Amino acid sequence: MPKAKPEMRIIFIPIVLLFIVFLILPLAVLFIRSFDTGQGYSVSNYLTILADQEIRESIGNSMKVSGITALITTVLAFILAYSIHCTRIYRSLKSIIRTGILIPMLLPTITYGFAIMYSFGNQGLITKIFGRNLFEIYGFNGLLIGYVIYTLPSAFLLIHNSFKYIDKKFIVVSKLMGDGTLRSFMNTIVRPLWGTLGGAFVLSFILSFTDFGIPASVGGTYNVVATQLYQVMLGAIPDFNNGAVIAVLMLIPAAFGVVLLTYLEKFNFHYDKVTEIEMIQNKGRDSVLGLISSVILIGLLAVFAVMFVAPLMNGYPYDLTFTFKHFVDVFQSSDLINVYKNSLLVAGLTALVGTIVAYAAAIINVRTPIKGKATFDILSMVTNTVPGMVLGLSYLLLFNNSSLKGTFTILVLCTLVHYFTTPYLMAKNSLAKMNPSWETTAELLGDSWLQTIRRVILPNSASTVIEMISYYFINAMVTISGIIFLVTAQTSVVASKIKELQHFAKFNEVFVLSILIFCTNLIIKLLGDYLQKRQSNSR
Repeated sequence: MPKAKPEMRIIFIPIVLLFIVFLILPLAVLFIRSFDTGQGYSVSNYLTILADQEIRESIGNSMKVSGITALITTVLAFILAYSIHCTRIYRSLKSIIRTGILIPMLLPTITYGFAIMYSFGNQGLITKIFGRNLFEIYGFNGLLIGYVIYTLPSAFLLIHNSFKYIDKKFIVVSKLMGDGTLRSFMNTIVRPLWGTLGGAFVLSFILSFTDFGIPASVGGTYNVVATQLYQVMLGAIPDFNNGAVIAVLMLIPAAFGVVLLTYLEKFNFHYDKVTEIEMIQNKGRDSVLGLISSVILIGLLAVFAVMFVAPLMNGYPYDLTFTFKHFVDVFQSSDLINVYKNSLLVAGLTALVGTIVAYAAAIINVRTPIKGKATFDILSMVTNTVPGMVLGLSYLLLFNNSSLKGTFTILVLCTLVHYFTTPYLMAKNSLAKMNPSWETTAELLGDSWLQTIRRVILPNSASTVIEMISYYFINAMVTISGIIFLVTAQTSVVASKIKELQHFAKFNEVFVLSILIFCTNLIIKLLGDYLQKRQSNSR
């Protein structure tokens, strides 16, 4: 590893300053504002909020529905991952599961609610198939379905990735040792995954607890803490001080989740070598798990089927005449097209700037000896803890009277900071696997540190960079929680426009815009996968 050089500090200092100004300072202002009473500083705001029965019920409702969601999601995600890694179901089915489970990630969460309404409502597509209402969709039931759909892909990816590092030869050894099915399953599968399963539960809980999009569409009278914060801040008379208190309270479960994740790390197993073996054939196991996995996937995707059907009907569900009218209307509406262009602009800039920042931070941390480089690990932990709505509100409080207010810049910066953790860890893990002596060797050959980065390090991590760009772009297209307090009429993006269209019951426009987001993100995902595959083949 080369000695610390001026160019390393030139990169290190601006990134640290970026996070001080756009993460630490806004959160500090939020925290201080929560104690501001107008006549001084005290805990009276907290006492007022905690004495409010509606707020207490909202927090309790959030805890309840998020806890149940996390439990269901973790079980379903485990079943899907187990079916892929520990059975001999058809390879094509495994590929369909791996791909299909990621589809909800390409859509904004607020769309989930409308899809649930049009699927399970009185005239919903699934209701018509069954001939009756299956359950009441507004309130707890709708939230539970929406949250499970929302959190299942993330939980699956986490467990799916951990399954790759389980040595399956121990399953065979356990059977040869005479262990029963349950004992073998617990010792060779569950125990090595215990930390990951706990992590999936915590991740699902936090995502559900802090989401705004789903309760905004199907929450009904079942108040949760995210909608309470929205009502306090964007009601007839915004209450910034009490809003800050609710935001701080939202941080507590997220912070507790990070502490729990750190604790669960000790349960993770580390094998010296992972042996790839073919699983023993068991037709009964494969048939049952293949069927269960198919039902989970079909159930997940069936909710979104109506999104592609409704806008092609003249007046779904009453007039089922086929038409392209709703698509034409959207494409002829300069307002809606401008909103879509805004989304592309914000997503593109976030992907570009965010990838540069995250990659540079990872290089400084992994490939340099500069003092204070571990700061980026701490910052990534903080960004992973702070919910989008809390970060957006902290920006509103800090930059309300600045030139950044109502600009695309603040939307890009908020999204960049909010989703920093995953791209940063992607880059960090990739760079850590490279030969640590490359920079020293290049320096002996006369190359500068920056030339080594450009000529050696970057080409060898190109696949990761592509993945980082894809991740940032897709999440910037679908996010609503982080930017709901920051958008204006001029900077409105598709996700926030959908929230506005809800008030006018323009659900055809909602679905057309959702399809636009879906198709855009799908193209980016497929393009990213193609470029990654091409990059791998060229090495």
